Amino acid sequence: MSESFPRLYARTRRFTLGVPRGFTMAPGGDRVVFLRSRSGTDSVTCLWELDLASGAERLVVDPADLGAADEDLPAEERARRERAREQAGGVVAYGTDTAVTSAAFALSGGLYLADLRSGSVRRLDTPGPVIDPGLSPDGAHVAYVTGGALRVQDIATGHDRALATPESGGVTYGLAEFIAAEELERLRGYWWSPDGSALLAERADESPVQTWHIADPANPSSVPASVAYPSAGTANATVELFVLGLDGSRTAVPFDDEYLVTAVWDRHGPAIVTMPRDQKTIRLFTVEHTTGATELVREDTDAAWVDVVTGVPARLSDGTLVWVADADGGRRLVVGDAPVTPPTLQVRDVVSVDGDTVLFRASAEPTEIHLWTWSAGAITLVTTEPGVHSGRLAGGALLVTSQTLANPGTTVRVEKGATRLHIGSLAERPRLEPRVSLVRTGERELSTAVLLPSGHVPGSKRLPVLMDPYGGPHAQRVLSSGRGFLESQWFADQGFAVIVADGRGTPGRGPAFEREVLHDLATPVLEDQVDALRGAAQLYPDDLDLSRVAIKGWSFGGYLAALAVLRRPDVFHAAIAGAPVTDWRLYDTAYTERYLGHPAELPDVYDRSSLMADAEKLERALLLIHGLADDNVVAAHTLRLSSALVAAGRPHTVLPLSGVTHMTPQEVVAENLLLLQVEFLRRSLNA
Repeated sequence: MSESFPRLYARTRRFTLGVPRGFTMAPGGDRVVFLRSRSGTDSVTCLWELDLASGAERLVVDPADLGAADEDLPAEERARRERAREQAGGVVAYGTDTAVTSAAFALSGGLYLADLRSGSVRRLDTPGPVIDPGLSPDGAHVAYVTGGALRVQDIATGHDRALATPESGGVTYGLAEFIAAEELERLRGYWWSPDGSALLAERADESPVQTWHIADPANPSSVPASVAYPSAGTANATVELFVLGLDGSRTAVPFDDEYLVTAVWDRHGPAIVTMPRDQKTIRLFTVEHTTGATELVREDTDAAWVDVVTGVPARLSDGTLVWVADADGGRRLVVGDAPVTPPTLQVRDVVSVDGDTVLFRASAEPTEIHLWTWSAGAITLVTTEPGVHSGRLAGGALLVTSQTLANPGTTVRVEKGATRLHIGSLAERPRLEPRVSLVRTGERELSTAVLLPSGHVPGSKRLPVLMDPYGGPHAQRVLSSGRGFLESQWFADQGFAVIVADGRGTPGRGPAFEREVLHDLATPVLEDQVDALRGAAQLYPDDLDLSRVAIKGWSFGGYLAALAVLRRPDVFHAAIAGAPVTDWRLYDTAYTERYLGHPAELPDVYDRSSLMADAEKLERALLLIHGLADDNVVAAHTLRLSSALVAAGRPHTVLPLSGVTHMTPQEVVAENLLLLQVEFLRRSLNA
């Protein structure tokens, strides 16, 4: 008897296990190192290598062979994986030398080194559990963090020493602070010099940050976990930078802005990117590593906010800057001082620079993300099949990962000259095929996906409707990727017409569309869900029953779901709000203040976007779900809204999940959450 979709969906971590990822290409383009578990239900990630000459894949590291399949992770590593939304175990991250002949990684707090030529793996002795190991470019040393100290070990001699040790509690060296990891897309806190003689390292002091306590009410004997959480309007961690030489030298790199966005150190020298707290300016500085002096190279400003784009800054072989900036209504690739892409092509990120060729991702159509190259002044489309594509470029070899509507899996191909190879995905087949129609709806022609039950005959009957958005800024759900609609299709197959819509604030349609949510995270996003629903009903007049409409979502989607039944009960008749942000004053600084400003300066803005004052308006069925171990959207959001609903005499349901974080990775929880939600929807909509 085959497993049900909910069980398989949970066991496979949403069908991500067994998918190749984490690619590193050798500089000659002749080898690819990557991560992949041994099957679609195996959560232990292994390290592999593909040789382009022979076409053979080789298993380099299997944690089971090292006796480390069952992990005992340090708290800092658990937090790092939560920020990265990492749901698997084993070798989930690694670092190589420039030649890609060695790889360093951590397992259960131990430090390991793999020789990619011989395949041998050995454990290196360390004085404590290891976080985020990284090899020097020459492969002679490995840096890592333990106990908040940034340490370096000489691989040949085993000599291990601290380059920087915390001076007091709350201080760490070499780790990205919470805001950088959660909101600025930066997980690393140190960067090697090209010659391996020094590191540019972050010092983060969390002592100014307020302390919150994450309790486990199901186990009252356990001590609550203390976390430094910078909620909107409160103090962030103090972040500093130092150049730490292996010779013991220490040079400060001063900067005035609140946020260290990212840093690079290539053969042209170090560079850093910073932003002030209001995030209306982004600055790029070069750094003189011997003195710490900085020089402003570029400064971009915006009246609303400036976006962080991954993959930049980068540089061509002669040091010419590669950057991404908004200009003439579009997000554009900049080489030197000039935009080189048209404003109609929305650049998503830069994925590789190979000599003087830039590989980047961009959208001419918001539901598709394609690979493009820029070289010698010309841009070239690399991928043509509608879908979501990414890749790498090194030594003339091109790696392309693709997800399409026709295939709910992920394909990976590598090309170099006449060589064409595939890196196999071992992911499980979903056992359902997404039946997705991508359409434009409403007066703003919103990108919308409509999914009907697999056996439904169009026009045969009107179905209860389930809106299934995320809806928040800087995130998309409506993309030409079948894998992104697996859960939605399963809900459709339970007898619903499922609608997924991307409204104002979502990327792919240009900066102006994203900035429509400035100072109001409630009105535009809710209006657009209503607009998309009515637009879909015009396209499917005999299939959608607008007298039975529910909405569900998680995180921002949970906020949007609760918002919908509180403010538009005339449209929405039931809602499932998972891990919702109910009061934006309780969410973190960088994300919240980017869109709403500082709460002390704009209190009315926060009031309009929060749900607490709407509690007395509830007249529809509402299910609130929250993991009690969530350190991103803390459970206080749901508990405070529930208290306000009780005070207003409004019935509702709360489902607390003991020991569950923001990701809900536990198999039993993930499986039964799907079943419980369907039962709630059927009961609430008489479906």
